[in-house]
Amino acid sequence: SGAPLVVEIHGRDLGALAGLARQVEERLAAVEGLTGVESSLAAGRPEIEVVVDRAAAAGFGLGLDAVGSQLESLLSGRGAGRLRQGGEAAEGVIRRPGVTPEQLGGLRLEAPDGRRVRLDQVAALRGAVTPREILRRNQRRVVTVSARLDGEEPFDRVAARAGEALAQVSRPPEYGFVLAGEEKLRRDSFRNLGFALLLAVVLVYMVMAAQFESLVHPFAILLTIPLAGVGAAALLLALGLPLNVMSFIGLILLAGIAVNDSIVLVDRINRNRRAGQDLEEAIVQAGRARLRPILMTSLTTMLALLPLAAGAGEGAALRAPMAAAVIGGLFSCTALTLVVIPCVYHLLAGIDRLRPPER
Repeated sequence: SGAPLVVEIHGRDLGALAGLARQVEERLAAVEGLTGVESSLAAGRPEIEVVVDRAAAAGFGLGLDAVGSQLESLLSGRGAGRLRQGGEAAEGVIRRPGVTPEQLGGLRLEAPDGRRVRLDQVAALRGAVTPREILRRNQRRVVTVSARLDGEEPFDRVAARAGEALAQVSRPPEYGFVLAGEEKLRRDSFRNLGFALLLAVVLVYMVMAAQFESLVHPFAILLTIPLAGVGAAALLLALGLPLNVMSFIGLILLAGIAVNDSIVLVDRINRNRRAGQDLEEAIVQAGRARLRPILMTSLTTMLALLPLAAGAGEGAALRAPMAAAVIGGLFSCTALTLVVIPCVYHLLAGIDRLRPPER
């Protein structure tokens, strides 16, 4: 499987990229929580580069294509047609015996005028190592440095330390670093979940605005969502659980669950006011009447999620943050809804639009 942390280094010159890759490897190797740091420029297969001297080759009437094709024929062989023997046919290939690296310079090429030319007369031979792989992104050369997690520390903390280490690496203006791998997926996931949370709040507001026939009522109710977020964050922190994708999904669930108590309370306040009660009396009576239903609704939901938050069974570590976020959010919004929402409703009561519609 792919490494959790991948650093992509963009640039033009391979030599400069190799130098930056070595610096990045050294920085990541010193980061606590990372192990197995590896670069895509790790040594690959050894090779011998044949650098043709164009002027010397032209003196013998040889071009690059001629040198390359003859060298390929000498090393790989040349087809000699089909040979039949004993009623069976086979492809024939003519090639010279195996050539050692030391003998490569002595291979003789045939010039157009019939002369035999040694390879080392028209080309320089030098040893090299091929890159293990060649990567490009948007037509730019890329070198990757990957690392794996060492331990059970949350990945976002390790990635943050890795980002601080990379910030200390000096690089030319045209070269840059990009965190890829699981870190990129994590950031993309949180960005998408943030949009989903915003969309959930907007949809909840639209439904309540249509139900209460008011554009102001929903604002008093939506105040429950940040109150629930406080409890969710506090419980995750107390239990040492990370704010990961699953806990973020729990926050999205809270956007729809936490407002239930406020809807029940505000709806009863409006009913009392339409019955002729004044503002303060309507709020107090609604709190008394809706206390038991609000507590029953929240407690049953929290108790149902306790086995999930307790971490029983396989995959519990994945599901526990989501359940903990919902439980913590419901606890705080239930405790604060009966105090904060009536106060906010009372403060906004001076706005005409907040008056319950006549029916």
